Amino acid sequence: ARDTAGDVGTAITTPTEYDRASAYDVAAAAAKRLSEALRSLEEYGKLHDPAVARQIEQCRYAGYELERTLLDALRQRHPHQWTICVLLTAELCIHHDWQDVVAASLDAGADMVQLREKEFDDAELLRRARWLVEACRGRATVIINDRPDIAVLADADGVHVGQGDLDVTDARRIVGPDRLIGVSTSCLDDAHAAQRDGADYCGVGPMFSSQTKSKDHLAGLDYLHAYTAWNALPHLAISGITLETLPAIIDAGGRGVAVSQAICGAASPGEVVTTMREMLSASHRVIAESEA
Repeated sequence: ARDTAGDVGTAITTPTEYDRASAYDVAAAAAKRLSEALRSLEEYGKLHDPAVARQIEQCRYAGYELERTLLDALRQRHPHQWTICVLLTAELCIHHDWQDVVAASLDAGADMVQLREKEFDDAELLRRARWLVEACRGRATVIINDRPDIAVLADADGVHVGQGDLDVTDARRIVGPDRLIGVSTSCLDDAHAAQRDGADYCGVGPMFSSQTKSKDHLAGLDYLHAYTAWNALPHLAISGITLETLPAIIDAGGRGVAVSQAICGAASPGEVVTTMREMLSASHRVIAESEA
């Protein structure tokens, strides 16, 4: 019954109407059409049979879940198993300027740097985040701790949140579909929830007591062993990771670590990164050979 020839809408366009950069964009637009169509059918169903309208309403809710699942699968994020993440806190860099610690860590092969600063105002935090993004471009993944807004403004690769911070769903609304979200977990229930909510990797710990942050409870090596047996998301073992504790992490199946004091506070941070990376890489080779 549509009067196509007389429809003024046929001549109206919007700047983004034909702007589709990826399959994600196509699926997102189609999902909105699905929602609109089901809503219309639901409303008309109320005239015909309220029971039918309720059934269509349930279809619409199912469509929302389908949309979330499909879009999550189409996101252009590229999580992988990192080896060394430097948890960068300037006050821990007692032998070198924090920027020099970053440079030495990158030269030694660190493949992630997480900016973890609690004391700076927003302007200074953003300035440091932007510097870090430029320094690591093409060399390492940059993650901002706790602050999805700063991650977006600095064009970082992602954000890391704890159990008491924004949940993954809310953080995703800020950082968008293509940035990484990491979640701190202390048990498999936390890890399962993180995966279900669309997280890209998990911090696994705390492993050991740490000088940088007091811990009421240590998840310990048993949790790391259980996590690596599950192995659904990349992981970074965290808390108290040093050259002395790293062998226990490796024995429990750990393939990536997040390190703060042992690198930032080292007289030779690059040497620490190199040694840790070599220890983990040797473990990776043994695992690969045994699986082959």
